[in-house]
Amino acid sequence: MRGTILPGGDDENAANLTKSGPPEERKRQAADPNFMMSLARGLIVIQALNQQRRALSASQISQRTGIPRAAVRRCLLTLMHLGFVASEDERCYTLRPRVLSLGYAYLASSPLGKVAQPILSNVRNRLQETASISVLDGDQILCIARSPANRLMTTNLDAGGRLPASCTSIGRVLISQFKDEAIDSYLDSVKLVAHTSKTIVDVAALRVELIEIRQKGFCIVDEELEIGLRSLAVPVIDEAGAAIAGLSVGVHTARVSVADLIDSFLPVLKEAAVEVGMLVR
Repeated sequence: MRGTILPGGDDENAANLTKSGPPEERKRQAADPNFMMSLARGLIVIQALNQQRRALSASQISQRTGIPRAAVRRCLLTLMHLGFVASEDERCYTLRPRVLSLGYAYLASSPLGKVAQPILSNVRNRLQETASISVLDGDQILCIARSPANRLMTTNLDAGGRLPASCTSIGRVLISQFKDEAIDSYLDSVKLVAHTSKTIVDVAALRVELIEIRQKGFCIVDEELEIGLRSLAVPVIDEAGAAIAGLSVGVHTARVSVADLIDSFLPVLKEAAVEVGMLVR
């Protein structure tokens, strides 16, 4: 599995930043002489600061990440020297704009974003709805490119933005492409959060949903992330047969029905996904 950090993330999510994979993977990293713990801690500290809009102290970051306070302070001072972090009182720290260069380097170099943008614009023009392409990043999806329609939506996922994979159409359509054992591993580790009364938070129910999505080849998420929001996604398949990204369209429930998504939107989205898949080969 590969997925802005969501504002207001809770302490448990922040603590999970130190977990880069299943237990066996973390043991392998610890035993690898080439694994740089200091670099890993610095990146975790940056991610922890992303978890909140307000400034955080070294003690707060330590509590959220599980990294010793002294090590957190060394990371922060180093990041300050490099221009990624700032502090007005030498107690609380905030990110500086320079940190955007880390994410922008990926977005700017990603061939997916470059080839997908005109295709997304075509999808938007044909359907008059917002279209986007995202990839999996851990238990989140990371938006690579987006072509917005001239409509107001509460969930506004721009390029570089993130959303939980478990309750988004792109997240589910990509997870459904995993092998059965990988799906089991994902479900064993993911924390299912009820964003609305319709969100699937039962692991067994989500497993059934993922298998059905794999069989259908598309996913519709109906008001599970946000009331009034309905989304459709299909996978982008590369020449090796791997799902490398997902294409989605988000609509308002009062404007587009589930039947309309399947009958009118799905063929357009499938056509666009094939086009993207061919261009990145």
